[in-house]
Amino acid sequence: MSKTLEYGYTCENKTPPESCNNDIRFVYNSVDAIKNASDINPGPHRPIPKHFCDRFMHAPKARIEKALGVVSDQEWQDWRWQQRRRFRFINQLEGVINISHGERMAFEKSNAMFNMGITPYYASLMDYDNPNCPIRLQSVPQMGELEILATDLEDPLAEERDMPVPGITHRYPDRVLFYTTHNCPVYCRHCTRKRKVADPSTMTAKEQIEIAIKYIADTPSIRDIVISGGDPLSLSDERLDYILSSLRAIPHVEIFRMGTRNLVTLPQRVTDDFVYMLKNHQPVFVNTHFNHPKECTAEALDACRRLADAGCVIGNQMVLLKGVNDDYRIVKELNHRLLLMRVRPYYIYQCDLSQGISHFRTPLSVGLEIMEKLRGHTSGLAVPTFVVDAPGGGGKIPLLPEYIVKHEGKELVLRNYQQRTFSYFEP
Repeated sequence: MSKTLEYGYTCENKTPPESCNNDIRFVYNSVDAIKNASDINPGPHRPIPKHFCDRFMHAPKARIEKALGVVSDQEWQDWRWQQRRRFRFINQLEGVINISHGERMAFEKSNAMFNMGITPYYASLMDYDNPNCPIRLQSVPQMGELEILATDLEDPLAEERDMPVPGITHRYPDRVLFYTTHNCPVYCRHCTRKRKVADPSTMTAKEQIEIAIKYIADTPSIRDIVISGGDPLSLSDERLDYILSSLRAIPHVEIFRMGTRNLVTLPQRVTDDFVYMLKNHQPVFVNTHFNHPKECTAEALDACRRLADAGCVIGNQMVLLKGVNDDYRIVKELNHRLLLMRVRPYYIYQCDLSQGISHFRTPLSVGLEIMEKLRGHTSGLAVPTFVVDAPGGGGKIPLLPEYIVKHEGKELVLRNYQQRTFSYFEP
């Protein structure tokens, strides 16, 4: 049987718990969305199957017009307009959401430490009345940000410690992280780089870019570049083309990985000109950051389609966030939608020990339970790797439920997802 929830979502579980009934996490499309993805026309040779278009609804632009006035379709599709018209102050969201007292207080007390910035597109996905909306929790300041625990760290992954030159973190033998900008379209409230993202004093100048490129050129062991920020897609096509061309000219550099959340918060950034530029630098891998099915809109579908058609391999790095996606059904729905968008679920990250995000952290057991409910219950393509990025720069440590029941001599007793046991004998 299935059970119909608020706003028309159907929970496809045989015995869905009553918690589905009024839990805002289970609203998987914007309640004001009225148009699905059937108007996307990628051409006769790359059709989008019509039977899943209803799972990808267009962002409701009309929601934003209550705050910004009439917005033309041309403006809405212009990523630069979206950047210019970001909501930077809490009172600008009047009409878009019913701002709670806690959200007002949190903005007043936290904005000096970490700015608010929300694109009109992303703001249109918010639930008007519910401050626990997964989109609001990720983008509007929360009172939990003001609590700094003794275990919180300013630089939890020790990225600054492992910087041989400004803008390059070199921890692993054959790859580096290349910090290219401080800017993002939306300043995520769970950001692990709050110490520098949104802070103009950390802006990456042209001289720093040149120093970083020279370091990479002078270090033959580097074959893989993670281009990050901020969000590198905040840069112009011309600036990105220069960076990618300079890296591609280095003989020992094999691949690029671009870390971007624009596909989630500003999919209009993926223009025809942008993907044409990327085609000249393949192989290019794109790692993005969808955290909830509500973010899987028709616009996001189209942006991912454009990148995939340009030859990019797209992976998703979900962060496990309390109140947003800490339920296996949400994660499974997200991963199923991502696969339809030609995005491979890659990692589930345990929330870092960054300052001011402890209210988002779950126990590790929650992540392990999600993995338990995914493995075997859905296709392997929809099962990412659950990792802790170890504090202090220890790197990613994968975690799995225990599947070895007993190991005696050459016999191992293993269990599967149905809790059935099987004996395997080593040679």
